[in-house]
Amino acid sequence: MSYRLAIWLALVLVTWNPPIYSQSDSTQAAVPHDQPQSATDSEATLIALSKAHPTNAEPLAQLGLLEARQGHYPQAIVYYRKAMALKPAMPGLRLNLGLAFFKDGQYKQAIQTFTPLLRLQSQSTSEMQRLNVLVGMSHYGLGEYQAAVPYLKQVADRDGQNLSLLLTLAHSCLLSKQYQCVLDTYHRMVAQNAESAEADILVGEALDEMKDTAGATREFRAAVQVNPKEPNAHFGLGYLLWTQRQYQEASREFQAELENTPDYTQAMVYLADAEIQMNRNEDARSLLEKVVKVDPAIFMGHLDLGIVYAEANREEDALREFKAAAALKPDDVNVHMRLGRLYRSMGKAGEAKNEFDKARNQNRTAHDALITVMSSASEKYNKAPAKSPAR
Repeated sequence: MSYRLAIWLALVLVTWNPPIYSQSDSTQAAVPHDQPQSATDSEATLIALSKAHPTNAEPLAQLGLLEARQGHYPQAIVYYRKAMALKPAMPGLRLNLGLAFFKDGQYKQAIQTFTPLLRLQSQSTSEMQRLNVLVGMSHYGLGEYQAAVPYLKQVADRDGQNLSLLLTLAHSCLLSKQYQCVLDTYHRMVAQNAESAEADILVGEALDEMKDTAGATREFRAAVQVNPKEPNAHFGLGYLLWTQRQYQEASREFQAELENTPDYTQAMVYLADAEIQMNRNEDARSLLEKVVKVDPAIFMGHLDLGIVYAEANREEDALREFKAAAALKPDDVNVHMRLGRLYRSMGKAGEAKNEFDKARNQNRTAHDALITVMSSASEKYNKAPAKSPAR
């Protein structure tokens, strides 16, 4: 689940926008509530009232509500804050200010505004539910997944039928490395006889993190079966198969992902790597040349293209690609070994020794975990490449 999708889910869940309660004072009769005026006329009336009664918070609070209803959240926040300075205990005012912060994407300020409301004993159960969603999703929006989990879990415990909420909770658990929480939430979804490709992907990522590769593969197969068009489903399954050296089947999954998303460069580069492993260098070359042209920041694209060029005796082209890969990941053992061998074949003993020395000083690393690869891919379809496997 992407960051934007989760925030969209929060907005769907939070349909709560209570009005500012009217106050009993000398200006009350002049404050428009139910009269069918235009927004411009209402705003002009309220501004005039606020100037005529500068110590009265009501016109300012109503101005904030008027701006919020038009989606003008920064302006609403200004008016709400002015009203808060005059009458901080006005019923509904703090809540509306928090909602304006939330809808404007100012999640830290939203948390600070909502948290005092959670401590009030006068809140109804439904109000507490919505406040927990808002605080939990504000933490989610800030990338504070561990902090989001307790709030979302409280809501899920009372509303276990809301699949969107359960998915968001599972995603928060996954990103905060609470893998048992992912599995527990997934089982709650399954108990509702719900088939969700996204849920299968989440539990698959959790199982992979728990070193249960067979279980992770099973869940990704289920995701593909439930919804063959689910973003990342084929890629995730292909990646797991690739790590198990099942290159033929992995290549089919990467191809399926590319049928869904033709410009998915992460899928291209892993498909190309699978082709290299199956000695289909020419098929890999065309893919890799496209990858490094579209996104020069993909380390594995340059490394694999250098391998293809080197095996085709295109030494200068191979040298260029290996150097590009080394610039992106100077601590990668494989690229320095490749450069060392290439320099040695070109008769450049000094340069070869230098690269071999660099390789010896590095720790050989394995491929990244699935969650690392898929998280980077979800941000912008692979701006952060995964590490290449050692060859």
